[in-house]
Amino acid sequence: MQRRTFLKAALFTGLGAATMNALPTFANTLKKPRLSVQLYSVREAASKDLAGTLKKIAKMGYDGVEFAGYYGHSPEDIRKMLDDCGLVCSGTHTGIGQFRGDNFEKTVAIHKTLGTTNMIVPGGINRELHTVAGNKAIAEEFNQIAKKAAAVGMCFGYHAHGGDATLIEGIPAWERFGSATNQEVILQMDVGNYMSGGGDPYKMIEMFPGRAKTVHIKDCGGVPIGTGKVDWDRIWKLCEGIGATEWYVVEENTPNDLALIEETYKILKDMGK
Repeated sequence: MQRRTFLKAALFTGLGAATMNALPTFANTLKKPRLSVQLYSVREAASKDLAGTLKKIAKMGYDGVEFAGYYGHSPEDIRKMLDDCGLVCSGTHTGIGQFRGDNFEKTVAIHKTLGTTNMIVPGGINRELHTVAGNKAIAEEFNQIAKKAAAVGMCFGYHAHGGDATLIEGIPAWERFGSATNQEVILQMDVGNYMSGGGDPYKMIEMFPGRAKTVHIKDCGGVPIGTGKVDWDRIWKLCEGIGATEWYVVEENTPNDLALIEETYKILKDMGK
């Protein structure tokens, strides 16, 4: 059975205890999630020497990088840099405006050149998310964009923030958005961000099967991974089971700390990732 078929079946038949118990076995049939770095973590270094920074990240052992801007380089030049050092683009953070109107086709073309299918909106819709009507409207826009993206072999989604855990008439904004969007919309959980806002990242990954295609790996409170509040064993089990995660994306809030992302890589390897 194909993964998409399985996940849709699980979603619409209800995930009871028996289904949940079966998920770890199913997870073993999936590829192990690969490790990526969100380049925002080293934005100062990347802005000065993108090619050199990519080479350093590759040397650490990471498989890919996620972009949040292109530092003045063309998609073609960036693709060559990636190919030269053996990295792949795991996705991008791209503003919602780049998917509206005539911008959509141009944005898709950039992502295809970079070699990724994952197009994630990093923010800019917070005001809409925090009202019932606004949340519903932006969710419908995401449904329409995700439908267009799927038609050309691409994936589209949204990245979690601490504020997305804010209760809107008793329901977290993220949960409202996830419930109102279709299966095709990636829900990129940022574990540390969401927990720092008082949210429950475990529940949100579990609640939306197959939609955690890429997950941001960050501990709660600005501390190194494994030293904060996050139960990482629980996160791994969820991501590698019901979440169907393909990429763990390391993001740190420091602007230029290559040493920190290298240490994070070692910690993740010690955790078996």
